[in-house]
Amino acid sequence: MYIVLAIIAFSLLIIIHELGHFMLARINNVKVKEFSIGMGPKIIGFKGKETEYLIKALPIGGYVKMHGEEEETSDERGFLSKSPLQRISIVAAGAIMNYLLAIVLLTLITVNFGYTLNTLKDVSPNSPAASAGLKAGDELLKVNGKKMYTKDDLVFQIASSKDEPINLQYKRANNIYNVNVTPTKGSDGRYIIGVTHEFIQNPNIIESIRYSFKETVALVTQTFSSLKTLVTGKANFKTDVGGPVTIVKMTGTAAKAGIWTLIWFTAFLSIQLAVFNLLPFPALDGGWVLILLIELITRRKIPDKFIGALNYFGLALLMILMFLVTVKDILFPVKF
Repeated sequence: MYIVLAIIAFSLLIIIHELGHFMLARINNVKVKEFSIGMGPKIIGFKGKETEYLIKALPIGGYVKMHGEEEETSDERGFLSKSPLQRISIVAAGAIMNYLLAIVLLTLITVNFGYTLNTLKDVSPNSPAASAGLKAGDELLKVNGKKMYTKDDLVFQIASSKDEPINLQYKRANNIYNVNVTPTKGSDGRYIIGVTHEFIQNPNIIESIRYSFKETVALVTQTFSSLKTLVTGKANFKTDVGGPVTIVKMTGTAAKAGIWTLIWFTAFLSIQLAVFNLLPFPALDGGWVLILLIELITRRKIPDKFIGALNYFGLALLMILMFLVTVKDILFPVKF
């Protein structure tokens, strides 16, 4: 059963993403030829008024094929016939839908389970936090110079810094202070500073939505921090990088842990998908957005042949990277 739940969760991310492209294409009066979930050989499909809806064999993505997307056309319903702003809205809609999905799922969790505040409820005696002078009632504002949206920002920075000092900015009696705290390894092997946080047990829907926005922003910033460590070579490729195999395994593990864990992990993956897709890299949605922004600013159309060649080059690099990461997943699986 958990395998079925994992497949449903992963498929939901793809459906929502492609639905974003599809909806904005229709809103901007662009003809959609195909709406596909999955890649490769066709399993099943049916033809609507003008769109063919497909499910394909390989569950590694999906696509929305639009009229006039790859070829010049005088038809006003062609993708390339639309203004740069209209095309940007269509291209970016997939990632935006993934963000919205994450917020909805995180709100559902928050309504049911509550959320933590950045205000400290307790500081353990003789802990690193106590030694640094932190007290119950202090409100944490920044960690290592970055705004602290949720408690997870603190957890992330502690895990990243390990036994190196972290800088905390906090508020006490309307005064702002900064202090360095050196985490220590707890009995479970995780690094800690010895604090607990105030908790809101039964939030209303408005509070839950507000917190879910904060949690989404926190996860986005943490993702970019992780990408930075990867690009700068600080991350260990064998132990810190996972690809499709790792994602499938982790989704299955989340499904085994229970429906709420799976819902949170689905929200997490939805945010990762949105961030990755908006990276300014050829063949990704972010690459398209960058090209269209250049056209919007310069008011000059970039030649279609150049865009096509750039996208094919980018797609080739992505396929090579996907292959390498998949091989790495098999030879050096991530432990979690």
